[in-house]
Amino acid sequence: MAIYNFGSINIDHVYRVAHLPAPGETVHTLGYQTGLGGKGANQSIAAALAGARVVHIGAVGADGTPALDRLSAAGVETSAILRMDNATGHAIVMVDQAAENAIALHGGANAEQGFAHIEAALEDSVIGDTLMMQNETLHQADAARVASGLGLEVVYSAAPFDIDAVRAVLPYVTLLILNEGEAAQLCSALGVEIPDLPVDTVVVTRGAKGAECWQTGEAPLLVPAHAVVAVDTTGAGDCFAGSLVAALDRGDDLAGAMRYASAAAALQVMRPGAADAMPTRVEVESLL
Repeated sequence: MAIYNFGSINIDHVYRVAHLPAPGETVHTLGYQTGLGGKGANQSIAAALAGARVVHIGAVGADGTPALDRLSAAGVETSAILRMDNATGHAIVMVDQAAENAIALHGGANAEQGFAHIEAALEDSVIGDTLMMQNETLHQADAARVASGLGLEVVYSAAPFDIDAVRAVLPYVTLLILNEGEAAQLCSALGVEIPDLPVDTVVVTRGAKGAECWQTGEAPLLVPAHAVVAVDTTGAGDCFAGSLVAALDRGDDLAGAMRYASAAAALQVMRPGAADAMPTRVEVESLL
């Protein structure tokens, strides 16, 4: 089967700092590097390195050739990525010595693509394929509606969190992935607890506390996190999501897929960077 990932592609500008600056504070950097990022690109590379066939649907600007090359090198199919005249999306990422981060995001080409391109890219899908999405682009609800009508599984990472975007997408979602902060916001907005969210399967990541899953008609499932020394947590949730979907796509049961995703995220946070830090299936299975 195939995973169609409709998602962002960013160029990350990463600054290492002693501590994240307070409002009005200027801090000197301890290091600087650039790399591929964006929640969409991160998840595509994580899924491709886990062995899935991944078709990325998205857009880059005139400066996007290095991003396309990096996606292709990881095994991601890039034929459904538009080349536009404006700039590729980019992020300013600050990472402190405790591996915590703060991010400012500019949408660029991610916010300029039209829905007709997305719909055309999904025409090659077949029943049982997966559409994976996040909240760093436009047209998520329309894409989810079309994919659901075509018989695809719809996996949605509700990040960056926006309640209006989530409300619009939820009717079509089969697997919802949230971190614990996003889960709290969504449950508060809808006035329900996690097991009562209107989705067949909900996965909540809780960092060092592991991840939990609620599936209709099943007992809650908890998968603990691996104890590692984190270097950079940027992209950890994307690594988990892409690895989880890839494992499900190849036929793993939910418990096995969550264990695989947890191990992948553990390896990813031990390295600097986002997309460039994603582990291969061989590395993850070795850890497991």
